[in-house]
Amino acid sequence: MTVNIQQATQILAGLANEMRLQIFRTLISKGGMAAGDLAESLGVGPSTLSFHLKDLRQAGLVTSRKSGRQIVYAADFGNLNDLLEFLVDDCCGGRPELCIRTVKPVSPCCKKSA
Repeated sequence: MTVNIQQATQILAGLANEMRLQIFRTLISKGGMAAGDLAESLGVGPSTLSFHLKDLRQAGLVTSRKSGRQIVYAADFGNLNDLLEFLVDDCCGGRPELCIRTVKPVSPCCKKSA
């Protein structure tokens, strides 16, 4: 997916809240978590967590999947990479090789490289 300016604004707006940013950073660091575990680790109630997860899903930053009776949430690394690519698209006057050290693709922390 190629991100345009409207989509980038929506994604960034999804992070423009302290709790949503904490949720997103936690999901990045853990690779994904069940909703109950996530609420407990952040010290928030289920309804508060649900409210913020809804906004993060709408922004395209979080995915969810059902695992038995639980819902597991994870950061959407594909959309995060697309956003970062959009933000640095014109990096260094169109010479991206100069920016290699600044921006690297983001990948899930829990997956090992082959």
